[in-house]
Amino acid sequence: MTEHNPIAINLHKKSRLLEISFDTGENYRLSCEYLRTHAKSAEITTSDIPVSGKINVNIDSIEAQGSYALRLFFDDGYDQGIYSWQTLYELGKNYQSYWSEYLKTLEQHCLTRGDINSSHDGPATIKVLYFMDKLIKFTKEEEELELPIGVNTVEQLLELLRKRGNRWQRAFSDDSIQFTVNKEFAELFTVLEHGDEIALIPKAK
Repeated sequence: MTEHNPIAINLHKKSRLLEISFDTGENYRLSCEYLRTHAKSAEITTSDIPVSGKINVNIDSIEAQGSYALRLFFDDGYDQGIYSWQTLYELGKNYQSYWSEYLKTLEQHCLTRGDINSSHDGPATIKVLYFMDKLIKFTKEEEELELPIGVNTVEQLLELLRKRGNRWQRAFSDDSIQFTVNKEFAELFTVLEHGDEIALIPKAK
């Protein structure tokens, strides 16, 4: 079996992501929810019922296990997962199929990922920074935006912006932009909270 060794490991707590770069040149951003629900401890792997309700889980700390693995301490109290380099590589490499299968399994057991927590009462207001040449011509370079009910993630924000018209749809077409939240890497599932600053940046061609 080919060995895959990490050359960089970074925890982005705001985005609830563990970013891992391997010596093969591959880079993966694994959500804390994904890591928590796909831990390899016996209590999880031997259970017929999938781990559920972990949409808000985060990693409190990371502890190296020699030179072969990480122990992840999650903020829901779970700390029994030892993730070898090979396990982390496989979780990154097979993310799409593993996650799709997990969602199907939740549905089969009538379980959910849980509800997104909010620490702010009332509508959340965020600042959006636009670094988009296609948008600069007809909108401000930044704006404060009050999020409507039901808009809680980066993905939902992009869907909201696309509803502004054809130019917005073209500017925010799939795979055309990347984004940060509070200057940290973010993914479509990153939860937005009151006071957050999100920057929308075109991907390099």
